[in-house]
Amino acid sequence: MPSDFDARLQRPSCITDVAGIQAGHAAMAARATGCTVVLAPEGAVAAVDVRGAAPGTRETDLLVPGNLVEQVHAIALCGGSAFGLDAAQGVMHWLEQRGIGLDVGVARVPIVPAAVLFDLLIGDARVRPDAACGYAACQAAGSAPLVNGNVGAGSGAVVGKIFGLARAMRGGIGSASVRCDGVTVGAVIACNALGDVRHPVNGRVLAGAREAADSAQLCDAHASLLAGARPLPALAGTNTTIGVIATDARLEKTQAQRLAMLGHDGLARSIAPVHTMSDGDTLFAMATGRAGGSPGMMVLAAMTVEAVALATVRAVQAATGYRQGDLWLPAVADLAAG
Repeated sequence: MPSDFDARLQRPSCITDVAGIQAGHAAMAARATGCTVVLAPEGAVAAVDVRGAAPGTRETDLLVPGNLVEQVHAIALCGGSAFGLDAAQGVMHWLEQRGIGLDVGVARVPIVPAAVLFDLLIGDARVRPDAACGYAACQAAGSAPLVNGNVGAGSGAVVGKIFGLARAMRGGIGSASVRCDGVTVGAVIACNALGDVRHPVNGRVLAGAREAADSAQLCDAHASLLAGARPLPALAGTNTTIGVIATDARLEKTQAQRLAMLGHDGLARSIAPVHTMSDGDTLFAMATGRAGGSPGMMVLAAMTVEAVALATVRAVQAATGYRQGDLWLPAVADLAAG
């Protein structure tokens, strides 16, 4: 019997359903990598929570409650590992051209935190998102629904690498939103996890490690580890799930930080294993306040967990298969067809 989760999965929804939020993708033509930007032109209270042991981030110290800056103007999610942080400079340039930023008297300084995922194993590693890519993502941004799958920051995403890249599958980026009591919570998640992506309700593995490089049979990484299977050594930071949670509820910075923390419960519902030593899992939270109030943190918590889980599942459901020489990274649709 279909669950409420499955019903929500079938209904169109996106982080751009949140009032005051715009979003867009851009990709590099020479390789499967790119950038996704979430814009809040009028500013948004923001926070961050990092659970992975190998993050790649920019401007996250600003988001700690107690530090001076209260609002951000955009958040950039990027491929390209640490090199991809260059894309945030292009986002800053785009915002500055439009007079958007923190007024410091002699200039307006756009506040643009960012996080990256590692996708250098796919194609030419010398091609990474740059400032032009970040600028292009802003140019493409709007209130229309985002495309899910292998676009933007999810262009080169791969999941299920715990037993080696050869047995992995295509990851991606996905977005979703949940509405309750006049308030919307949305999420966009770029899933490049070491572990499997699972159905949050029934636990079925949707995408992840396969039995062999030429197999369309999923092996269930969690069960395999408990049965004694040995993961292959993975360099720290060569995985990572990154994302943004946004709401139009009115929140203080400490409450936004709590939403960012709770978002990781959505990842834990849909990825296993998650938050490993080889992942840099990082989630941002943004609150535009456009709804004028809040249904309370308990309701927002439930909405956040659901939106993140929905976005994570959509990321792999919309992915497309990839071949590079002898490397085959099938997508969910490829396994279903087989």
